[in-house]
Amino acid sequence: MYKAGHVGVSLLVFLPVGVGLVLAGRPELALLGEAVMLALASLPDVDHELPLISHRGVIHTVWFALLVGVALGAVGWVLGGRPATPTDAELAVAGFGFGTLGIVAHLLGDVLTPMGITPFWPLSRRTISLRVVRARNPLANYGLLAAGVFATVGAIMLVAG
Repeated sequence: MYKAGHVGVSLLVFLPVGVGLVLAGRPELALLGEAVMLALASLPDVDHELPLISHRGVIHTVWFALLVGVALGAVGWVLGGRPATPTDAELAVAGFGFGTLGIVAHLLGDVLTPMGITPFWPLSRRTISLRVVRARNPLANYGLLAAGVFATVGAIMLVAG
């Protein structure tokens, strides 16, 4: 997937979490989560720019997703508990969840392509691919983006109205 497709997948993956947070009376966490998801949508593709790191290698694994989750959880722990913010524990858990989910959403987008990913490398060299669409397919990328935007707008209208 390209950036538009990854943004669309991120919106779709976060939608039930965001709606759940709003219904639980935590719209501020839903907004924060959406922002984190969108910021992380293309992060694993930084491997295109990094020397000695192959594309869809180590940065396209569940281990990297957990590492990003731990990093954002630590940031949440440090920033939490200040006026107008959730508690440190809440923000740490949210940071971990949003960070991990943001990278997992990217991985899900790449699973749709023939190249797939090897999510448990180095423990397993098994590539996972659904072979649905090529990464460069503009119809798929913009279709996923449109689906994510329309689903998010629809959910906002249902929850707000």
